[in-house]
Amino acid sequence: MTDTSTATAASVPLAPRALPLLGHALPLLRDPLAFIMSLSGYREMVRVRLGPSTAMMICDPDLTRQVFLNDRVFDKGGPIYDRIREVIGDGLSTCPYPLHRRQRRLCQPSFHPTRLAGYGAVFARAAEAKAGSWRDGDVLDITQEMMTLTTRATMETMFSGSLPAETMRRALADTSTIVTAFFRRMMTPALLRRVPTPRKRRYDQARDRLSATIAEIIAERRADPTDHADLLSTLVAAVDEESQDGQKQLSDTELADEALTFFLGGMETTAITLAWAMHLLATNPDVQHSLRAETDQILAGGKVDPARLPSLDLAARVVTETLRLYPPAWMMTRAVRQDTELGGVRLEGGSTIVLSPYLLHRRPDLYPEPDRFDPDRWLGGQPDRAAYIPFGAGARKCIGDQFALTEAILALTAIVARWELTPVGDQPFQPKVETSLSSRGLRLRISERRTSGTGDAEPHSTTPRSTPARPSTPPGADGCPVKH
Repeated sequence: MTDTSTATAASVPLAPRALPLLGHALPLLRDPLAFIMSLSGYREMVRVRLGPSTAMMICDPDLTRQVFLNDRVFDKGGPIYDRIREVIGDGLSTCPYPLHRRQRRLCQPSFHPTRLAGYGAVFARAAEAKAGSWRDGDVLDITQEMMTLTTRATMETMFSGSLPAETMRRALADTSTIVTAFFRRMMTPALLRRVPTPRKRRYDQARDRLSATIAEIIAERRADPTDHADLLSTLVAAVDEESQDGQKQLSDTELADEALTFFLGGMETTAITLAWAMHLLATNPDVQHSLRAETDQILAGGKVDPARLPSLDLAARVVTETLRLYPPAWMMTRAVRQDTELGGVRLEGGSTIVLSPYLLHRRPDLYPEPDRFDPDRWLGGQPDRAAYIPFGAGARKCIGDQFALTEAILALTAIVARWELTPVGDQPFQPKVETSLSSRGLRLRISERRTSGTGDAEPHSTTPRSTPARPSTPPGADGCPVKH
């Protein structure tokens, strides 16, 4: 029986500045982070209008965790995942609840801890090669550089060895076109999304080419059943003994969906995280100095080694703090599959829930001085599972979280061991807030380190000298949280 004391959704406050027909689409497009942070005063939930539809924005960490843990009721859905499905279909990150458990069982062997050592070796080689390709004094488009690095690493871990240069170039360009379009398509009414604009034609062509590239790779692999010791071989060979419908292995369509999911997720979100980490180090030289000291002590002049990963404590904390400040999946949606109650409010089946790691990660009651880059805030232990959610939580938590963290920590170590990072100019960098918190267009200057070895310097305090302001964000449309 329903508790008569439970409030209705209509009793929840509506966020200000909603316009007829458009709802809050304009402030979300103009300055999405400012709009999201304007809701931080609502401690539990607030209603947000996306076009003619109304969604419930969850602002409380405990309620957010309840949504994550009850994926039967709060299923993957809503405008974000509707757009992602246009590209990756019903892959692990987007499939509805009835399909998820089987797909998770089939994909889990690909991310078993015993495989991380092999993946780590690939990450280390790719990072060393990228760091070795730069020249002293170069000014780099650092996001593009990191995209190239993670693309090569993802290609090798997924498809055993690099693909032809033209195939990789095309895949990188098509991926950039696709992720750049997600956010704007998410906020555009369905009728307008069908208008054949040049932007839409570029998006459709890129999506079709990338799908064809993946399908061609899968067809070649089906014809050659040799175990290539890569992620795709594991997916092809995976068997689900618990399957109730006789579908014990992934079909070609499912393989394509999973390959696209892991390709986009492994490439784009990790590249963005690395770019943000390098930006934060460049603008906080004391932290960068301390990280160099750690790197010199552990590597002792040698190359980055995955076996040393547990010793890279400050590098891990830098990545953790980067993901707090700039979680790639800054906003997520869920579809309510049946009438339910959350936080004393009745929600109808078919309604939409909106979650924001960015909002939670910058609440001052959860994180003192939330806009300050401070890796030392993680010295006390593991992050709070409810208040720190860059990879989601529950059964739908990112299956590749350790994959991504391993790659980011090793790559950052390889780069800092060789190069000093400094900003270009004195103007604050403005993020491009899209489906991901994109660092597209970020440029840094690199300078070859003049000294190396364990005697470089004593580590300084990692307390940064400057506090970056909360980014002011122009409209954009980019990356997707495909790994969640």
